[in-house]
Amino acid sequence: MVIVNIMDTIMSDAQRHGRVSFYMASHGEEGLMVGSAAALGPGDVITCQYREHGVFLQRGFELKDFMSQLAANANDPGKGRNMPNHYTGRNKVGAHSVASTLGTQIPHAVGAGYAMKMKDRVDPSRPPRVAVAYFGEGAASEGDFHGALNMAAMMKSPVIFICRNNGYAISTPASEQYKGDGIASRGAGYGIESLRVDGSDVFAVYEATKAARQKALENGGRPILLELMSYRMSHHSTSDDSSAYRSADEVAIWKGSSQRDSILRLREWLEHEGLWNTEQDKEFRRQTRRDVVSALAAAEKEKKPHLRSIFTDVYAELTEEASAQRDELKRIMTKYPAEYDIDDHVDGIFGL
Repeated sequence: MVIVNIMDTIMSDAQRHGRVSFYMASHGEEGLMVGSAAALGPGDVITCQYREHGVFLQRGFELKDFMSQLAANANDPGKGRNMPNHYTGRNKVGAHSVASTLGTQIPHAVGAGYAMKMKDRVDPSRPPRVAVAYFGEGAASEGDFHGALNMAAMMKSPVIFICRNNGYAISTPASEQYKGDGIASRGAGYGIESLRVDGSDVFAVYEATKAARQKALENGGRPILLELMSYRMSHHSTSDDSSAYRSADEVAIWKGSSQRDSILRLREWLEHEGLWNTEQDKEFRRQTRRDVVSALAAAEKEKKPHLRSIFTDVYAELTEEASAQRDELKRIMTKYPAEYDIDDHVDGIFGL
């Protein structure tokens, strides 16, 4: 949780310095991400929105993985084609590539859960698995959410819907998003067992997710909906200034509160139990800052993905239009070599 928090702070500053083009912090939601991910199985399939850094970290992502994607270098499995924060972790952490389009990952999880259910019927020796869809309460206003819940209920897909209700859909507060009682109450209408959880309590989140996973696998599989209540203390992204739509006093109610800030809440409990102290905390934070800064600097020095990756992995065979675009790119870069960073591309531009 602390690593996520410090990485968010440093990378938000890095964006202001022009070292990355964009970043989305998650201050206030560290506990719900780490706590829920810790309760999942290694074979579970995850679809995310764009603020689940803690999920990736908890399931095995390393600082190098984060920084490679943020710097769009040759070590990024997405080959630098996605905007920052849109991580690809299918092979390493069981999480599909993040996409900006709100809500599209929710029905994807339903399909993944149903597919795993069918496979497990053919091969009962497989460890039982569930699919998990993370999304914000704003995304729950998309039609994908409603279609996905109805489909999951009817197909009895073993999927856990995890809604991060952080109070804001970009600049729109929850009070202006819906008239009903949040997101959990919607599950009943689709015949889905639902639960609302204090998202700042990492233990409550862990236990709720663990129980949800067990229930999702019962009697051949079924969906479960969790609404994890939190507060987005950070701006929506580096493209946002939240002071334009909420007061500093409102944020202050959450920031620095040992009952509302999940990191401070866990730290206070650890200190009370004699498992942590101020000096340990200071040293861990100092070392984490050094590690994040070092990982970013190393990622920036790596070569960029080969330019051919702009055209590959789209069609099995290059289309006539894409082939013409590739030739035009090569022509322009050859004509104006001083305008393009040709030397920074793996194997050189002429590998096209």
